[in-house]
Amino acid sequence: MVNWIPYIADKISEEIISARPVSGGDISSAYHIDTAKREYFLKTNHASFALKMFLAEQEGLQAIKETKTIAVPHVHFVDSFEGQSFLLMDYVKSKRPDNSDYQRLGSQLARLHQYSHADFGFPTDNFIGSLPQQNNPHVNWPEFYWFERILPQLQMALKDGLIQKNMMPEERKAISLFQEISGDINPSLLHGDLWGGNYLIATDGTPYLIDPAVYWGHSMVDIALSRLFGGFGPGFYEAYHEIIPQSPQYNIQIELYQLYYLLVHLNLFGSSCYPSVASILKRYF
Repeated sequence: MVNWIPYIADKISEEIISARPVSGGDISSAYHIDTAKREYFLKTNHASFALKMFLAEQEGLQAIKETKTIAVPHVHFVDSFEGQSFLLMDYVKSKRPDNSDYQRLGSQLARLHQYSHADFGFPTDNFIGSLPQQNNPHVNWPEFYWFERILPQLQMALKDGLIQKNMMPEERKAISLFQEISGDINPSLLHGDLWGGNYLIATDGTPYLIDPAVYWGHSMVDIALSRLFGGFGPGFYEAYHEIIPQSPQYNIQIELYQLYYLLVHLNLFGSSCYPSVASILKRYF
């Protein structure tokens, strides 16, 4: 930690009073930095792909910010120094959400999802956790979801011996099923990794999104992940669905969009998610 403090201080032209490690996830180290003027949140990572990952995070936060629908922390810079990559942003003082906070988060996320685009995908690839996430453009959502999301994760799991070859869905059947459950939808700007650890409620009640994996996709993908691990109160869903109503295929959408994140967890952390992955693949394919 000592090596990078002068470097960060020089970058922000402020004296660092303290730099305390904080919980920042499994991928990067995180610090709460105090100066005489303000508080910062710093991520550091020495992996070979870290600079690319932080730049993608910065780009994702900027894309959300530009919609003016929901807040994100201001990013001051992304850089690397002596084999370490850094992402420095404003520190957001947060609180435990109450129902009104969940409602505000739900309605603002729905407004984010109302921002549309010509194609599904994103101009650049990014990351889901520490895994690469490809965002090649498609005019068709079912094909995007199969070729850019499900198939790469299945191939990774198969290569690493985490699933068996006979578990691989047939391509045309998968695309047809995704078409059936989604219907005719417009691309929505997604957070892309919306679990309970990737939002904050500031002390004044303002919702913030953090750690995005953005792309233009089906809005239900964010809702599906939010329901996978919990962390969102009933008010969140009530407010969200007042703006974007549930479809008749809601529960099936939840399961099939959770499949992507279960595969990601299978590939990142091993066999603990295997039963859930196997169950969905057997039930639908």
